This record gives sequence, structure tokens and C-alpha cells, in this order.
Amino acid sequence: MNSSLLEQARRLRLSGLLGTLETRLQEARSHDLAHDEFLEIILQDELDVRRGRRIQRRTKAAGFREPKTLESFDFSFNPKIDRRRIHDLAAGSFIEERRDLLLAGPPGVGKSHLAQAIGHALIKAGRTVLYRSVFDVVAELGAEAAQPLRHQKIMRNYLRCDLLIIDDMGIKHLPPASAEHLFEIVMRRYELRSTLMTSNRPVEEWGRLLGDLPAAAAILDRFLHHAEIIKITGRSYRLKDRADKTK
Repeated sequence: MNSSLLEQARRLRLSGLLGTLETRLQEARSHDLAHDEFLEIILQDELDVRRGRRIQRRTKAAGFREPKTLESFDFSFNPKIDRRRIHDLAAGSFIEERRDLLLAGPPGVGKSHLAQAIGHALIKAGRTVLYRSVFDVVAELGAEAAQPLRHQKIMRNYLRCDLLIIDDMGIKHLPPASAEHLFEIVMRRYELRSTLMTSNRPVEEWGRLLGDLPAAAAILDRFLHHAEIIKITGRSYRLKDRADKTK
């Protein structure tokens, strides 16, 4: 292979192209490819590698709890879950329309899995996603409340992503001032970017969980204004897995 060509590709940082160039040259010779066909193929190799790296970076930055996908979700275990609707959401139209999403249902039925799977699908589609449990949110913002610059930096992280996923609402009561932090996030993302929340408690109980009825009402007023509520019902996957392990 031409050493000058290799050096030029390295200087241009075309590592994806370099990885397949020898194979592509052999294919071009054996199939008598036209110059434009060959060029299209090797540029596509470079684009594919760059896309893969971008997905890896954004997946890492999202901070998912586990690598969950729609392909790994067992819809047959809880057939009442609307598979088609979930896949429609993963296609991202609600992001384009700046709508919000609430996955509500009892513990163990797959809300967190579906939330992370939707987020992963959107990353593959070119979107940016940030995943946090509600406890992460209140811990990060609460700890930095006395440091304005640090608080602003963390808040920017919550505000700039295309989709913010806040998981585990309703598991237990939250610390004081949690409602203020959540309200700031919801208010500043309202009608600008989409937020997805999961909750195992009815929204009517959020005021008690947050310990601040007025703030909870303000959060729900904005979050639910353009939100779609999807009820996830059925048996617990965790109880199923536990039973399978004891057999």
C-alpha cells in the first residue's frame, strides 16, 4: 500500500478509513469498482466508525445505570405493555415536539429498563441524553447549593441535553429543598427540551413525597402540561428473576 497515502490518512485522522483500506483496495481490484464507488465505500467506513465512537461517548456521558435496550426487554412477560407505543417513543418524535413523558406503575414492572432503553435508542439516533435517579439529582444540586458557580455548572448539564431522564420518583420521601431543585429543572426545560420521569406513586402523592405541596403543584403543572402518561402494569421482573434463581 502507498505509504504516502497512509501518512496523509493518519494526518487527516481517518482512522476508520485506515482500518479497512487494505480490504477495500482488494475489493476494488477484484470487482473493478469505479473511482467514485470506491471513494463512497471508504468514506462510509470512516463515517461508520465515527458514528460508533460518538454513540459510545454519548452513552458514557448519559450515565445509564445499566446497558438496557428495547431488544433486551421481555415484552412477552407483561403483554399489556404497548410494545408499538414504546418503539414509537424511541423513534424520538416527542423530542422534536418538546413533549414530556411519565412512565408510571408499581415497582419491578420495567419502567427503568424502558426509560434507559428509550434513551439509548435516542442516542443512536443522534440525540444527547442524561440519566439520573431522583436521588442523584437532589444530592448533586443540594450539595452544591452553597457554591453558586458549581451549582450553575451542574444545572447546565441538566438543561442542555435533548432528553433528561429522572428515574425512581416515589420510592421514598426526599430531603428538604428537593422540590426547589426539581422545580428549577422542570421550569427551565419547560417547552424547550423533553424530560422523562418514572414513578411508582400517583402524581397526587408527589406533594407529600417532596414535602412541599405548592412546589409539587408547580412542578406537575409544567411537567404534565405537554406530557404523555404511560401506565406500565403487570408482574415484577425482579420477583421473576429471584424465583428463577431459587429453582
